[in-house]
Amino acid sequence: MTEPKVVAGVGVPPPPEILLDVRNLKTHFHVMDGTVPAVDGISFSLPRGETLGIVGESGSGKSVTALTIMRLLDIPPAEIVEGEIWFDGKEILSMPIDRMRRIRGNDMAMIFQEPLTSLNPVFTVGDQIAEQVETHRKVRRKEAWDRAIQSLKLVGIPSPERRVKQYPHEMSGGMRQRVMIAMALSCEPKLLIADEPTTALDVTIQAQILELLKEIQDRTDSALLLITHDLGVVAEMVENVVVMYAGQIVEEGSVDQVLMTPRAPYTMGLLASIPNVHKRGDRLSVIKGVVPSPFNLPPACRFEPRCPYAWDLCRREPPELVAAGGRGQRARCLLHTPAGESRRRDLLEAVETLVDVPAQQEAAAEAAGA
Repeated sequence: MTEPKVVAGVGVPPPPEILLDVRNLKTHFHVMDGTVPAVDGISFSLPRGETLGIVGESGSGKSVTALTIMRLLDIPPAEIVEGEIWFDGKEILSMPIDRMRRIRGNDMAMIFQEPLTSLNPVFTVGDQIAEQVETHRKVRRKEAWDRAIQSLKLVGIPSPERRVKQYPHEMSGGMRQRVMIAMALSCEPKLLIADEPTTALDVTIQAQILELLKEIQDRTDSALLLITHDLGVVAEMVENVVVMYAGQIVEEGSVDQVLMTPRAPYTMGLLASIPNVHKRGDRLSVIKGVVPSPFNLPPACRFEPRCPYAWDLCRREPPELVAAGGRGQRARCLLHTPAGESRRRDLLEAVETLVDVPAQQEAAAEAAGA
């Protein structure tokens, strides 16, 4: 793996209470058909001990953001074109890769989306956890093995002394996911990145995994960056939310702001598509169209071809993240700029009718209690 391209010079470190600070991050992929701007100028912060959710459809850039933070992308074809990532007071994109390896798995850890493909099939789960502990904590094999057993016990795996000797294929999907969490927690990281931790699990196991993550975060006071497309998980797990679409942030704010009073048309569409008891027997609401091809993105607003509130300016001027709604809430939509003020006034009644904000609020409340 080669070193990432980093713009010369870095900015001022964030305040000590900010554990992770991502600034104007741009990650592109250079492939035969052209360049894909998978992550295109995103910025967010995560204070110590708090939770942040990143949501959006598949292909919106959520997982690439996490892999860029962990510096696990293959370069090339990937390229970190621009931006800074500050972790625990240090800018990690400009670090030598050897120093980054000492942080990765130790101070920051990641729960990957597919545990069966992330775990090595030819080593026992105990060997894989113990290897990480040996690498970062510089302890003897016996102590690392005991730590592996302790980690499996921490995540609720029964008979950890026996399970630690098993191979990944001998375990169920939920058990393998617990092993991934145990491995991530084995060195007590300050930041835990969970990329779709409940994918392909049945609802009972999903609930157990989410409850486990909450318990562990309360116990260790680690920060959690949760990547998901499930708004019910977001409502239950996080304090602040970033909504991504086509490589950009389209809305950000507290979980109550984003789920109860969404300001970006894309977020409104996501919430309107949540099934609830009041829609029984009716057609489900959907966002029309599909996510645009990364090789042929709209020239201005990337959501414009699918947006029911778009007008001519949306096809000419790229929107910026601007203040919208409550304190700290921002949306990438021209309706919240001076140019869209009169149109926003004219559409207010229509938006409330078409989007059905009360139904959204009920759906979000149902999702939070799921």
